[in-house]
Amino acid sequence: MSRFFGRIMQNGYAVPDWRAAAAQWSDAHGVGPFFAMEHIEFDWCEYRGEAVELDLSVGIAYTGNYQIELVQQHNDAPSIYTDFLGSNPPGLQHVGAMVEEVDGVLRQHDLHGRVVQQGRTAAGVRFAYLDMGGHNGSMLELIESSEAVIKAFDYMRTCALEWDGSDPIRG
Repeated sequence: MSRFFGRIMQNGYAVPDWRAAAAQWSDAHGVGPFFAMEHIEFDWCEYRGEAVELDLSVGIAYTGNYQIELVQQHNDAPSIYTDFLGSNPPGLQHVGAMVEEVDGVLRQHDLHGRVVQQGRTAAGVRFAYLDMGGHNGSMLELIESSEAVIKAFDYMRTCALEWDGSDPIRG
């Protein structure tokens, strides 16, 4: 994948309760702190080509340069998360790569047919999840790079490097 999309920088886990999962990651694995993004607002979101209203919260932390994202869906709207949790225990649902421009990557590699879910957050983060086939957790999330995204992720990574184990959930 890295030849087409760049370095995989994220593991995304679908979980029923991201705060409980964050506590487990912190206690059992020393990962943290997790930064809370509750009830994310979307400018638009599509699941299998149809508009969808998702109510999602996520917690993001770093272990070294690798991002751990815990995703909790609060409603029962159709999505990659309800699909995953409907047939799997909580766990790895996708890996993520940061790209300069999501739509450009989709065009360049003729990937529009693999897009399962896509959208843009109200904060301006463009994303697309691609079905890469083969096994559970095989989706690839393309995350569009921007100055704001890079700055936020760098801040979270720095906090993880300096973390003393206290205050495992922030924001």
